[in-house]
Amino acid sequence: MRLACLAAVLLAAISFFLPRPAFAADLPIYDYQVVHAYPHDVGAFTEGLFYKDGFLYESTGLAGHSSIRKVDLATGEVIRSVQVPSKYFGEGIVDWGKELISLTYQTEVGFVRDFDTFAVKKEFHYVGEGWALTRDDKHIYMSDGTPDIRVLNPTTLNEERRIHVTLNGKPVTYVNELEWVKGQIYANVWQTTWILRIDPATGNVVGVIDLKGLKPADTSDDTDAVANGIAYDAKGDRLFVTGKNWTKLFEIRLKERPAAK
Repeated sequence: MRLACLAAVLLAAISFFLPRPAFAADLPIYDYQVVHAYPHDVGAFTEGLFYKDGFLYESTGLAGHSSIRKVDLATGEVIRSVQVPSKYFGEGIVDWGKELISLTYQTEVGFVRDFDTFAVKKEFHYVGEGWALTRDDKHIYMSDGTPDIRVLNPTTLNEERRIHVTLNGKPVTYVNELEWVKGQIYANVWQTTWILRIDPATGNVVGVIDLKGLKPADTSDDTDAVANGIAYDAKGDRLFVTGKNWTKLFEIRLKERPAAK
């Protein structure tokens, strides 16, 4: 995710995400099969992503370059876009009713927007960093780079409680982009190729998806061009993933890896 403190982040990531033997023996690991590859704007520093009614909605980051977009899945064409004011580093987005909610990184302010126009209707505030958003039918879920996922009231956007994310009994930092999939929270972990499958009732990681090798060969080898962006089409049961400044967005199918002997 972020541009600062990279060495510290990588060290933390390495400590939590070693090869398979570091995981509990009964923790499922999933590999992927690419079903389809779609074009993705290489200039999009992806921070948030979701699918709704045939379109992708994507937020991009970097101060002075942040935007919110409605994107045609098949062509990658941007149907609608709004620039986020340059003083903000844009972060996650989620839909709720006729509104779209967006976060900013370190400025402790989010925006409630008209879903159709992206025009700002009002702002709200939170303590700490804003990273990503997703939702189920009752709540909005927000990551902030810590092991805690905040559970927000969708009407007031006030925090109601937190989900403490743990893997093998240890807290997981740098929980990033989120997506609600079949009763679980899927979460990218910044600067890794992992997507965690999290039980929202307990915070326990109940599975890990390994995206190693998915990054397109024609994407920059810059250290910030990491996997980030998960969207789910519930009606079509399709899972989409991409990354920051990637040239492709992928529909993938998961397959559980055989247990190590």
